[in-house]
Parts: sequence; C-alpha cells; structure tokens
Amino acid sequence: MPPQTNSHADLLRDQTRRHFFSRCSMGLGSIALSSLMAERSRAEGDSSSQSPMSPKPSHFPGKAKNVIFLFMAGGPTQLETFEYKPKLTELNGQPIPESLVAGKRFAFMDSSHRSNLLGPTQKFQQYGQNGTWVSDLLPHTAKIVDELTIVKTCKTDLFNHAPAKLFMNTGSGQFGRPSMGSWITYGLGSECDDLPGFLVLQSGPRGPRGGAVLWGSGVLPTTYQGVPLRSQGDPILNLSTPSSISDAQQRQLIDSVRELNLKRLVETGDQEIATRINAYELAYKMQSSAPELMDTTDESAETLELYGIKDPNESSYARNCLLARRLVERGVRCIQLYHTNWDHHGGPTENLQQHLPQNCKEIDQASAALVMDLKQRGLLEDTIVIWGGEFGRTPMGEVRQNTGRNHHIDAFTMWFAGGGFKPGLVYGETDEFGFGPIENPVHVHDIHATLLHLLGFDHHRLSVRFQGLDFRLTGVDPARVVHDLIA
Repeated sequence: MPPQTNSHADLLRDQTRRHFFSRCSMGLGSIALSSLMAERSRAEGDSSSQSPMSPKPSHFPGKAKNVIFLFMAGGPTQLETFEYKPKLTELNGQPIPESLVAGKRFAFMDSSHRSNLLGPTQKFQQYGQNGTWVSDLLPHTAKIVDELTIVKTCKTDLFNHAPAKLFMNTGSGQFGRPSMGSWITYGLGSECDDLPGFLVLQSGPRGPRGGAVLWGSGVLPTTYQGVPLRSQGDPILNLSTPSSISDAQQRQLIDSVRELNLKRLVETGDQEIATRINAYELAYKMQSSAPELMDTTDESAETLELYGIKDPNESSYARNCLLARRLVERGVRCIQLYHTNWDHHGGPTENLQQHLPQNCKEIDQASAALVMDLKQRGLLEDTIVIWGGEFGRTPMGEVRQNTGRNHHIDAFTMWFAGGGFKPGLVYGETDEFGFGPIENPVHVHDIHATLLHLLGFDHHRLSVRFQGLDFRLTGVDPARVVHDLIA
C-alpha cells in the first residue's frame, strides 16, 4: 500500500477552513456569519466542519492515547543509573580496547587523546521480580521496576547536544522538522478544548540546548506546536487581561478581530490566519482554565507527599510531574518535561560524584510517583511515560579531572511505562564495558515507530507533503516497530 500523505493544499483545505469555521463562529453577528459561511461553502463545496485539534481517528486502534516525555536534557549516564558493569570497576583506569573506539568520533576526544576506562561511581542493587539492576541513586525508581520497560541499547546518530536533542524530538538533526508532540497532535488531535494539545514544562538551571525548535511544528501548521507552560507565576506569559478591561469588552474585541481574520481567511486560505483565529479563542479560554490547572489546593496531602512536593507553589520538577498528571486528566494529548542539567563531563560544576546525585534526587521520587499515580487513577494503561535524554555517556572518563564522562551515542538507556509497553522487561544487552550493543539495538527511529504504533499509526503513513517532499517522524531511513517491547 503506498504511503498516505497530505499535500500542503490539502492541509489548507481540510485543516484550515473546514476545521476552524465552527470554532470561530461564536459571537459573530448573524449577517456576517451567514455571508462568511456562504463564501466558505462556495469555496469548498463541503458542509462539514470541526476544529483542527478535535479528536481524530488513528490508522488502527491504538493501545495508548496520551504521551508524557520526561526529557533529561544533557545526556544522563547509564553507567551510574541502570547499566551495571562490574568489569568497569575491575578495569578502572586502564585503556579501553582500541578495537572498540577505532573509527569512532566523540565530542571531546580524538584518536590522539583517549581517556581511560572509568569504573561506576555508584553502587547497584537488584530489584523487582526479575532482579533488575538499579543504582542506589534511584531508590524510588527501583521500587517500580516491575512497571517499567527498560531499554539498554538505545542508539542515536548525533553526539552534540542541540542536534542530538533535535534528532530525539523530530527524527532529524536539521531545523524545520515537526516535533514528536506535533506529529502526535496532528494525527490524533486533542481531547481538551480549553488548553493546547501539546504542552511543555521546564525545570533546572536553564532551558535545554536547542530551544523552542524541540517542540516546534516545522512544516505542519503552527496550531500543532508545543506551548511552554510555566509552573510558577503566570502559566503563560501575556495571557492575563489588563485590569482596565472587562470580560465583556475583551469578548467583544476578540469577536471583532476574529471577524476580520475570517474575512481574510476566506480570501487567501492562509493556514496561519486560521491558526491565529484559533489562538485568540484558545487564549481567551485559557484565562480561566490555566489558573484552575495550576491551583493544586485540591490535591491531597498524601498526593503531594507521594511526589515529594513540600511547597505546592514552588516551581520544581516534582510539581511539573504532578501538573503532567493533571493535564492528562484534562485530555491534553502530549506533555513534555525538560529537566537540566545532565551534562556531567567532570570538573567543579558538572561531576559524577556531586552533581549527578543532586540531579537524581531532584527527579527520582517524582518520576516514580507519576507512574504510580497514573496507575492508581486508571490512566497508565493508555498513557505512555518516557524517561531519557538525547544520548548517554562513555565508559571512558572525561579528561576534566576524570570525574565525568563524554557524550556517547552507541548505547544508552531509556525507560517506558504504560500505554501498551511490556512491564518488567529489560531489553537489549551491551558488551562488558557498556560501549555498544551485542543484542537487540534500538535506534531512535525505532523508538519513534514503536511509539506511533502504540498510538495507532503506521509510521510510514503518518506523513505530510511539503514543497515536493514527504515528511514523517521516522524519516527515510529504515525504522521498525519493536514488537518485543509491546505487551
């Protein structure tokens, strides 16, 4: 069967006019509305209408309908978290075999400057029914290993932060491609009409390298791009109504602007005008829905304790995890949490002995709590939770005081929970150094194909044609659904 693609003209027709007219008709006078609807009918010859973010059918019934991606920005070390390699302890300080590194490129090493092997800096224990190895840095995650699918042989193509983040999020290291969340909302729409279908929360000392393109919509209409949500202060900047403007005045202003935009939309068919119309209406609704979302006073003391939230008004990764659950409850399709900084090269500000434990402490309890809270509320079975970063770290120590590790693309660990993933599974095996896979490698494109499959999509068919090219999340290179990971 040939790929089913949408041309750019199709997007304009099907997702601009038809999808927006019903949503954008509220508040207009009957004469203006009749005129515009008649013009729309003549232009399209079609009476159907719905919002571009209305729920849409997938290619086939999926196991999941929501995604939460806990993105550990910077590249968390697998060798101090989930990848137990006692051989590294035995060979600590010795050169890595040349056969492993020959022809390989690293971010801060070349063929004339190879660091020696660095043994794990943390202790490991076995947990769960299958004796899964987990570092002592993650005691809460260790308690839920029977809920997780841990993949130890993830592979990516790019070893610098911004391109690698782009690759993990968009399937390409180039700018201008739609992000994973944009593809998901484009394919499924959203079940929430007063919040964006794709929301992004951030924690840590700074934002992720790569910035807003990590949640951008690329060649898709901008209505599908991610919207940053602040967990403290105004949830979304410039959303509050000035005190001098009444609700009635604001409603009248929005209706007037919408009428002008609708007239221009009929004349041009420009999808970005349609996006602007929808953005005004959504922003108006969010003036009440966003503060209600952020008000966690309705959460029990037991729930706050589960997440490790001491001050519910303080911005933190834990609060963002709680908000992610609240967003899923409200029907938001895709939520992405970025937490920095996991770039532990070594030295006084980013070493494995001091700063890695702090990072793990910040995310461990809340990540585990999110999984268990979703399960207790019956939400985990159709919500996929992902934990991981853009790449892993090398078995060799970094040259900066030998207290860190370099970027590593050949084997790193991610975990998945819910949404049809097989719980209690540890998948893939690496060599005795943790350098590369010896069985069951899983490429980033395979991860994307598997996620889309669980959401009900054939990754070849979820595609859009733009300027003569067919774009999709998995790109043009071979990608496979990893059925071994699916329950």
